[in-house]
Amino acid sequence: MKTFLFQGDSITDADRQREREDGYSFGLGYPNMVVGELSLKYPGEFRFFNKGISGDRSTSVYARMYTDIVNLKPDYMSILIGVNDVWHGINGENGVAPERYEQIMTMLYEDILKELPDIKIIVLEPFVLKGTATEARWEDFDTGVKAMAKKAKALAEKFGFTFVPLQDKFDELCKIAPSDCWLADGVHPAPAGHKLIANELIKALEL
Repeated sequence: MKTFLFQGDSITDADRQREREDGYSFGLGYPNMVVGELSLKYPGEFRFFNKGISGDRSTSVYARMYTDIVNLKPDYMSILIGVNDVWHGINGENGVAPERYEQIMTMLYEDILKELPDIKIIVLEPFVLKGTATEARWEDFDTGVKAMAKKAKALAEKFGFTFVPLQDKFDELCKIAPSDCWLADGVHPAPAGHKLIANELIKALEL
């Protein structure tokens, strides 16, 4: 049986029941949709874990690398992280600059590969739209998240990981319907936004 791990921040967390440690709490977002589709298509072939934590930055994921990544011994891991590195800086709290993000994520990937050399990692592109959480500081959000996305893509290419573009997909959808149809507040996906992420992640998997 293969193990699939979802890693990230609140977009991945999606109100999962963290007190459940049986691998059956996937939240209300894209991880739950991916679990449903893969479990239907490959019954009994996967076990799944969602270890996304709301508010996490790159530094937070690195800090819990062993408990929430290595010790689970995943065969596959998707990771979506970066928007809080920007957001926390805009709010004057504790942001992570793009160069630091690159350093932290490089260490994370190198350390994971030392422990799990055969793991397949899928990097999901950080994204943002203009919405209630972002419009007041839109230029900062737009510039910051694009910088993180550029770093995420470059690191995926450096390590030979699969990279899943998402920003352009969301931008295109905004030509069809308002941004809050896709991202409820400009950051957190609405159901249709989660479905887009799930679809793109499944397409990227080489199963």
